[in-house]
Amino acid sequence: VLLMLSDGVPATLDVDGPAGNHKPTQMALINVIEPLVDYARKRTNADGVDELDFDRIEPRLAESWSYDAATLTWTFRLRRDVRSCAGNPLTADDVLYTFARAKSLSGSAPVGWFLANVASVEGFTPALFGEEAKRSGQRELGAEVRKVDAHTVQIRQSGPNRMFLPALAIFGLGIYAQKAMRAHAPPEDPWSHGHTARVDAPSFGPWCVVDWRKDEHFIVRANPHYYRGRAWFDRVILRNVPQSANRVGILRTGKAQLIDGLSPKEYAFLSQRPEVKVAGGYLNGTLIMMANWKAPPLDDERVRRALAHAIPYDQVIRDGYFGAATQYHGLVPTPYPGRIVPTARYQYDPARAAQLLAEAGYPGGRGLERYADAFRLSYGLSREVVLGPVATMLRSALRKVGFPVELDPLPDVQLADRQLVKKDLPLSLYDGLVPIGVDAAYAILLSYVSPPRGLNNMTNFRDAEVDAHFGRALNEPDPARRDAELAAAQQIIATRLAAIPMLEFKAQWAPDPRLRGLTLHPTQQVRWYPLRLDATPGSPR
Repeated sequence: VLLMLSDGVPATLDVDGPAGNHKPTQMALINVIEPLVDYARKRTNADGVDELDFDRIEPRLAESWSYDAATLTWTFRLRRDVRSCAGNPLTADDVLYTFARAKSLSGSAPVGWFLANVASVEGFTPALFGEEAKRSGQRELGAEVRKVDAHTVQIRQSGPNRMFLPALAIFGLGIYAQKAMRAHAPPEDPWSHGHTARVDAPSFGPWCVVDWRKDEHFIVRANPHYYRGRAWFDRVILRNVPQSANRVGILRTGKAQLIDGLSPKEYAFLSQRPEVKVAGGYLNGTLIMMANWKAPPLDDERVRRALAHAIPYDQVIRDGYFGAATQYHGLVPTPYPGRIVPTARYQYDPARAAQLLAEAGYPGGRGLERYADAFRLSYGLSREVVLGPVATMLRSALRKVGFPVELDPLPDVQLADRQLVKKDLPLSLYDGLVPIGVDAAYAILLSYVSPPRGLNNMTNFRDAEVDAHFGRALNEPDPARRDAELAAAQQIIATRLAAIPMLEFKAQWAPDPRLRGLTLHPTQQVRWYPLRLDATPGSPR
């Protein structure tokens, strides 16, 4: 049995439910729901954590595929040795069901539709949200996803798109087992959103849900039919232990094999303890200062640049993240295909920050007092132990230059409402922007393309050139031309400071030293299938 302690358990197993950004929910989804394809393993890093190769896609439920450029059609041949937890075989009907569910827009947060749209699957367009589309049946799956035979499916695109296969690797397009789903679909809920929100997510993955008590625990058993072989652990228990000190204490007694959700300070402490270890790696964890383009004087590029030069990056890395971070240049994570290091980079230079403020008409910060509300630096209360010390450092450094910064931590629900819905938060620290589609185009689309196409865009950034570069890159079949368009978009985003990049921080866990198989996944969540305990003689505990 693997006992993992975290600061929460899944809120839902519905990929189209309201908790798609909830970390424990993502952990459950990537373990229970199996995708058609996935990323190949690349290497094991110095911490003993496996890293993935984001330029190489390998088979999962699809054993092979081909692409016809003339018709923009992908043909997937499904494995014949796949069984769900209930023992039902995988067929083309399961794939069609999954895409039909996504296109129905019946969930509260249409993640499946969004990913199919990102991948340019024909018919998955914003027009589906209109009343006419609902009345006319356009939300029903058509010939864009077609069953050729029991183990062959074709998916047609509206244009060539390099993000197609990476989108299929994301949990939002994982394949549900349609027989079990339909068995739990009352007339008022034909797509089983209630069942997946409360009970189970029938699929073909390595784990089957045994017991799920929200706010307490989430227990799975190994799927005896799993096509890649039965997992090393027979059972995994994910237990909610809200206090990090309690998680640390239980791990150090040897009763748990893995914990997460600690602060950088706690990980630094544990790294010195012989009875446990700390492991992780760099992928897409970022700390960003969000400066709202609609909140004067933050609408002035000189003011945003002054902020960027007033941030003591090295101090924050040393004293806030205990060395487990590096300075972030640009706004696309470093390992992402298509990412560039932009020309515009910002180092700690308080003299330059003061000069820029003077050029903007605020010498020594005089006049900024009229905008006191714009300099209330917000962050989520649940992140107090990590972001609180960082915010305090920033307040001190920014006030020295002339910014009248005060701290304004907010409850998470209020922060999310103001960042993602109202988008009226002037200045905030955010470490939760994790683009799980590992591609520069996905990262740009997620946060820096203008609405309605762009999804988050917390700073109200708009730039017609960025939109144009992204639009051309999306369906550009030539890799060099695509990368050039994405590079041009990134240069503009960095120069104009769509947001202010601060740090890329390390994803970390604290495992039993004998635990092997941790993988750095785009969600930053643990996949349980590769895990095993090294029981060689002489291994610790």
